[in-house]
Amino acid sequence: MDDPARHVIDIWLPDVARFAPDHPLRALLRKADPLANGAQGYMDGLASRFGLAGSLPAGSLTRELIAGDAGDDLWLCADPAWVQPDLNGARLLACGQMQLSEEDAKAFAESLMPLFEEVGMTLHVSSPDHWHVRLAADTQVPDFAAPEQALGEDLYYHLPQGEKGRPWRILLNEVQVVLHQHPLNEERRLRGLPPVNHLWLWGGGILPTSVNALASHVIGDDLLLAALAKQARVSCAPRTKQAVSSAVPGTLIDLQDLPVDDIATHWTHDLLALAKQHALQLSFASGERWAHRPWHRIRFWRGSGP
Repeated sequence: MDDPARHVIDIWLPDVARFAPDHPLRALLRKADPLANGAQGYMDGLASRFGLAGSLPAGSLTRELIAGDAGDDLWLCADPAWVQPDLNGARLLACGQMQLSEEDAKAFAESLMPLFEEVGMTLHVSSPDHWHVRLAADTQVPDFAAPEQALGEDLYYHLPQGEKGRPWRILLNEVQVVLHQHPLNEERRLRGLPPVNHLWLWGGGILPTSVNALASHVIGDDLLLAALAKQARVSCAPRTKQAVSSAVPGTLIDLQDLPVDDIATHWTHDLLALAKQHALQLSFASGERWAHRPWHRIRFWRGSGP
């Protein structure tokens, strides 16, 4: 069956509410036709574009991309993170982007490995900013929140709850104690860097047996996007001006992680140029979608709109 996604360039954008009325991308929306809403959020947006249901097994997917050894094992992402205490608890302020060298990442991880070994798990440093935990196949893994769901929020509300979550809460508390005492954090403070004082566990699961992409090519810098593209056997290119400006129907362009001001300054010119040549689908992380066709630019009577 002919897939309509192969006839458009899917532009994945941040929440539509972030775009001010005078944002230059609004010029396209005013002349576009609304479509039925799609998936909301980063994780659901990825799942819908790669034919997967339920929670994405980000751990096995990204481990396979980086190390190629996910196999049939159960994996969790265990990304180094920064948690900031405040009067009401503690908040997740950064995750997976901690500016770690390979040497420092290994030093931090080596101090934590015995904690995981004691509970039958193995901690791996897949890359300085992306770590993984290999678990026994019968391990009951809670539905941990993805970083995008927890950033800026109170840590308490994203901890595994109840009696089943108790061993995980104990493990995470011990992780925080060890990292808090690690001498490398004092060195980071002197260099003006935030401490690595937590591991964010998320994305549990085994490698999917089948991943089917709606797009035939993807453009983006996201690790999980690249991992899914690899499993779906579609090409994935870094997000560059050349890649975006030369995109053709069947391409997914991932811009949803960018500030809207950055999109206005660096990407809207290329998007407006693409709109003159190809059919676009403007897909917002908040779920709203619009269809824009090259001939829509003659809709001069649409002087105002969404």
